[in-house]
Amino acid sequence: MNLTGFQTDQANSLRKLARSSNKRKQSPVSGKGMYERKGVRVISVTSGKGGVGKSNVVANLAISLAKTGKKVLIIDADLGVGNIDVLLGLTPTATLNHVLSGEMRLDEVIVSGPGGIKLVPAGSGIQEYTNLGQHERLRLLNELDRLEENLDVVIIDTEAGISENVTYFNTAAQEIVMVVSPDPTSITDVYVLIKLLATRYNENRFKILVNMVHDSNDALEVFARLSNATSRFLDISLDYLGCVLWDEKLVEAVKRQKAVCEVFPDAKASRCFANLARKVDTHSAENRPKGNIQFFFRQRFAPALGMESL
Repeated sequence: MNLTGFQTDQANSLRKLARSSNKRKQSPVSGKGMYERKGVRVISVTSGKGGVGKSNVVANLAISLAKTGKKVLIIDADLGVGNIDVLLGLTPTATLNHVLSGEMRLDEVIVSGPGGIKLVPAGSGIQEYTNLGQHERLRLLNELDRLEENLDVVIIDTEAGISENVTYFNTAAQEIVMVVSPDPTSITDVYVLIKLLATRYNENRFKILVNMVHDSNDALEVFARLSNATSRFLDISLDYLGCVLWDEKLVEAVKRQKAVCEVFPDAKASRCFANLARKVDTHSAENRPKGNIQFFFRQRFAPALGMESL
């Protein structure tokens, strides 16, 4: 079986296991699963092409969510050229690559960032894990479920493009946020990624964030172009999540290796990220496109997948 087939079968089997587990393991008092752990929102942030400010969105969204009282973990899943640690001026000594190789546990590579956020940094300049195999994927799932961190939100910063790593992390997340800029090539490439995830991996709901626009009207125009294209050819739902305005203060923050919402909290971009965090926070669990079954599931499903020994 190829990786695409494995990935689809894995997601389908997890959904079946979730349904059967929920039927079998009901509490006689509350009706809730006896082994249900606290729900953790897993959000992937992705883009069709590089250069649209995706990692900056991840960093500032995480810090803005933390300011609302959420406990947030970023996973830098750009396993070849990870850069969230650089954006935030952090100097980690270990990365996610050490976890995937089995050298370290996930808890051991987490570093603290601004605003109380946590970060799992990715390695840079290493080609070995730019295409994860089945064993590395299962190890990561296992390690995520072992986390002792009391988390509310996990944000996955994927690499740009349509690689198998990109599709894996997007299908493993509960919610998919597509970052697009007004650049026509960005719109085209996001459409290609959405089409791939919809037709090959049965993803049918996407949130759209328009970045680096001059005003909200420009952002709505970008969303309309993307929505018109998808509505003609795909049976999916696009939700407009908002926009982040172009801001010289953000450029200055990058030069300082700081998040703009930390060093310039009153900047236009910072206000956009605060609004974005509030909007993300108000999306209820009932509106999530997938159940909490891809990540953080080992306690219920690992025996069926043979993951105990990983």
